[in-house]
Amino acid sequence: MTDELLSDRRGPVLTLTLNRPEARNALTPSLVIAIGRAVVGAAADPEIRAVVLTGTGDRAFCAGMDLRAFAAGGPSDAGTERAMADFYQLIRGEVGVPLIGAANATAVAGGFELLLACDVIVASSQAQFGLPEVKRGLFAAGGGTMLGTRVPLSVALELALTGDSITAHRAYELGLVNTVVEPAEVLPTAHAFADRVAANAPLSLAATKELVRLAVTDPARAWSRVEHWRPAVFDSEDAKEGAMAFVEKRAPVWRGR
Repeated sequence: MTDELLSDRRGPVLTLTLNRPEARNALTPSLVIAIGRAVVGAAADPEIRAVVLTGTGDRAFCAGMDLRAFAAGGPSDAGTERAMADFYQLIRGEVGVPLIGAANATAVAGGFELLLACDVIVASSQAQFGLPEVKRGLFAAGGGTMLGTRVPLSVALELALTGDSITAHRAYELGLVNTVVEPAEVLPTAHAFADRVAANAPLSLAATKELVRLAVTDPARAWSRVEHWRPAVFDSEDAKEGAMAFVEKRAPVWRGR
C-alpha cells in the first residue's frame, strides 16, 4: 500500500481510503494501480467479504483524473496500461468482492465512475456528482458512457453531454446512490452496510453480485452463468451450513466453499 491509498482492516471488512486531499483525491497512475491491486487482492482473500471505498477530507471523494499529471505525462505506455488491468477490471464491475462506496464529498469524472463501480453507495448530503469530461476535451472512458444502464437514457445523455453536476439528493432520486446522510455519518453508514453484507455467505455474495450486474447488460449470458453458479453454490459446504444454522437457530459459520 502507498501513502496515496490507506488500508484499514476490521474483521471481514477492508476500508480503502484515497489519500490525496491536497489534490481533491485526484487519480494519478500510481493511485489507480494501487486501487486496482488492493481491490483485486481483497477479492482473492477468503477472509475479506466486503470493501469500503472512501476518500480523505471533506472537499472531494475523488475529482477524477489528475489533469496536471495527465498534461505533463502524455499518453500512457504499454507497461502502465498492463499495470492498470486490475483497475479496469474493477470499473467494469468484474471483481467478485462486494464494494461499498462512501462518498464523503463530491465525486466527478473518473471519481464518479469509480463510485459507480461500487455495489452500494452512501453519499454525503453535501456531495455533487457529474461527468465533466466534455468540458476538458475528453469523454467518460471509465464507465461513464454506460450510465444509461443505470438511469433513463435522457438523464444519462443530459449528464454526459452537458458535463454539469447534480446534487446528492437528485442522485438519490435517480437511484444512483442508495442513501444520503450528513457528512459525519457517511463512513459509519457505509461500514454498517458492509457489516450487513459481510455477514452473508461468500460464494453466495460473489454469485449474486455477478448475476445481478450481468442481468442489466447481458440477460442471456446471465442465465447461462446461473447454470454455472447453481452447482457451485447449492452443493457447497456453506449451503449445508446455512440450512443447519437456520434449523439450529444459530448464526452460520461460513467457510467460503
